[in-house]
Amino acid sequence: MNAKMRSAAGAAPFRFEDEILEQGDLISKKLHLLSLQRFPPNAHKTLRSFSLAEVAHFLGVSQSTLKKLHLEGKGPAPQTSPTGRRSYTTQQMEELRRYLDQNSRSEAKRYVPHRRNGERLQVIAVVNFKGGSAKTTTAAHLAQHLALTGHRVLAIDLDPQASLTSLHGYQPELDQTQSLYEALRYDDERKPISEVIKPTNFPGLDIVPANLELQEFEYDTPLAMANRNSNEGKTFFTRITRALSEVDDRYDVVVIDCPPQLGYLTITALVAATSVLITIHPQMLDVMSMGQFLLMLGGILKPIRHAGAEVNLAWYRYLVTRYEPTDVPQAQMVGFMQTLFHEYMLKHQMLKSTAVSDAGITKQTLYEVERTQMTRSTYDRAMESLDAVNSEITQLIHEAWGR
Repeated sequence: MNAKMRSAAGAAPFRFEDEILEQGDLISKKLHLLSLQRFPPNAHKTLRSFSLAEVAHFLGVSQSTLKKLHLEGKGPAPQTSPTGRRSYTTQQMEELRRYLDQNSRSEAKRYVPHRRNGERLQVIAVVNFKGGSAKTTTAAHLAQHLALTGHRVLAIDLDPQASLTSLHGYQPELDQTQSLYEALRYDDERKPISEVIKPTNFPGLDIVPANLELQEFEYDTPLAMANRNSNEGKTFFTRITRALSEVDDRYDVVVIDCPPQLGYLTITALVAATSVLITIHPQMLDVMSMGQFLLMLGGILKPIRHAGAEVNLAWYRYLVTRYEPTDVPQAQMVGFMQTLFHEYMLKHQMLKSTAVSDAGITKQTLYEVERTQMTRSTYDRAMESLDAVNSEITQLIHEAWGR
């Protein structure tokens, strides 16, 4: 019953907090029903098969190489349609990757890109001070692309709004999933991060979900810092680094989707990071907001370094997102940023596309939807943009390893 109906019925007066709690609960339940309808019977996400061309792209081989393997009975057998089109599941893709790696004649050509001795775990913090910059979309597609190209990936949703979590099939308010807060908290109930890691529908990609409890870290930290009898608060910025040390040998790359504000969670993520990706929508207000974000961030990180934090990045880059090249003011803003930041700008931009937003309606990414479900030219253009950006970031990761 809405507020007007309650007033007319002579019921209790309108209370905003009651209304929004009721509406929030209604949204959660409806979305859960949609999830059950789409992923019966247990609401878990599955993943489509990938075409021969897609598999060849992610493995870094030619389609003819895969066809030859199939004809010779080597590696997993693909599904073949009545028209002769081959497709592979992601599990089969991983089998192919291992087969190619084991049978490669060249030491320089490796198909399994896992970390080698002496290579450091790469932790990428995806940040922006302002909402609407496609930060979560960027983090999701980057993590999935890295998994599809053979890396062992951990995605961490550090935003209490839990959008990255929802994209991967978890609904925290209904699933009662725990968040990274369990590994960051200051009391005796703190848990190892391994206890809050969940699998996803992408082989090689795990996730630490988010929930509203993450916000408690923003309230707990000032109290811990004020406690003179404890050093826990004084070194709050090391908590993600320390949590990740438990699972260091399980992953190659960690992708952290930071909250859209400069709080203790974001600072802790930045100190843990080996690289930073700053997403930016190329409009005047967004660029102005980013300028303020950078000034605030620099002002906060300086005293933290003096307190003993190691903020040593292999790289950081600005990524232009939701870009429309035909929009003259946007193109001018991109040119302005390229003039200012030169090598700190990624060479490729994430184009604005209805394909990405259409996929998001069903809580999917572009890597999950079938090409046939969309206008092919729109899908291809969006996928080309995504792959160009993610391949460029992958190259930066490999360069950080000295490859």
